[in-house]
Amino acid sequence: MEGETSWNSHCIDDMSKDIGEFDSFSELSDEGNKEMIVSVDSILPDDLLERILAYLPIASIFRAGSVCRRWHEIVSSKRFLWNFSHVLSQKPWYFMFTSSDEPVGYAYDPILRKWYSIELPCIQTPNWFIASSCGLVCFMDNDSRSELHVCNPITKICKKLQEPPGMKFSDYSALSLLVSRTSHNYTISIVKSKQVPGNFLQWDLSIHIYDSETMMWATSLTEVLTGWRGGDESVICDGVLYFLIYSTGVGTPENRHSLVAYNLSSRSSPLIRSLIPVPGPLTCGRLMNLKGKLVMVGGIGKPDRPDIIKGIGIWVLNGRNWVEVGRMPHKFFQGFGELDDVFASSGTDNLVYIQSYGAPALLVFDMNQKLWKWSLKCPVSKKFPLQLFTGFCFEPRLEIAP
Repeated sequence: MEGETSWNSHCIDDMSKDIGEFDSFSELSDEGNKEMIVSVDSILPDDLLERILAYLPIASIFRAGSVCRRWHEIVSSKRFLWNFSHVLSQKPWYFMFTSSDEPVGYAYDPILRKWYSIELPCIQTPNWFIASSCGLVCFMDNDSRSELHVCNPITKICKKLQEPPGMKFSDYSALSLLVSRTSHNYTISIVKSKQVPGNFLQWDLSIHIYDSETMMWATSLTEVLTGWRGGDESVICDGVLYFLIYSTGVGTPENRHSLVAYNLSSRSSPLIRSLIPVPGPLTCGRLMNLKGKLVMVGGIGKPDRPDIIKGIGIWVLNGRNWVEVGRMPHKFFQGFGELDDVFASSGTDNLVYIQSYGAPALLVFDMNQKLWKWSLKCPVSKKFPLQLFTGFCFEPRLEIAP
């Protein structure tokens, strides 16, 4: 199918063992204009060739490894991974689940505008909680919410974490992951929320933090919220854990959502003091870390019916104030067809992906260019009315492992 490529055919571990001669190129010599056949292997030293290959899109790096034995050894070497780690980050890919029961789907490469068939490790169903950062992805099961795995979806290297503390069966949970680009250490946070028995307005909320350096969990905070409950949206930016909370019936429609800014170092409490109002009446909100800035993608509700979506906006948090950086043009909003009041959205670097749960259409917003653009059509189409689609974005990296 056009635009679809089997990712397994590009995997370094599955590269062809039949190494042939590298294609030569021809050029005209200065003496007599005679054609001279020159092999690239005889011109470029290893260190220069490594640097050149490190700037290729990641899918092209896998292809380069099957050109010849020398190139295969280069892209498989530790020195190449070191060079690759110092190259500017690759544009984030978007993995779209195409089944409601099985964790199968395709990953979209915005550079080459291609979809790749990728098998995700560890995850068992698409409804698991997912968070990503700097090449790593964290999966948490949706039943007990105590089984966690951290993996690199490109290299398939995976690590299972010990069970987190706190309530095992929470009503709502929010998962976030932040990876250091220098040390590759990572922090995982889980915000758990459970209704106090017999009291609809009060909810137990706890924050649990995992440090990969110590390989230990710690319960950072436990608190009872009145009139608010936790949800499933959280992200870590610049040492602050941000997560959305939802009104349980107290307040005006404008207060259906609010943002908590929890400093992971000072562990500020009570949480109610750190609330930041959302930009306006929202049908839903999606949080993401784009180059250290907190970005929210939200469904804009109608003034008289805040539960009905009329558009989608993108805001960046500046201090305690929201700055709108984009609003989806109406033609793209209509392009989704019937868009529910909730939708999937995630992003990293300078790209934001937006996807409707009811269709495989994928819209990309470039934060730098302020440009909206549809992705190449996904290889899978909707087969039955209740079929759902969702997904997540991640940065494709070779050098990082959990």
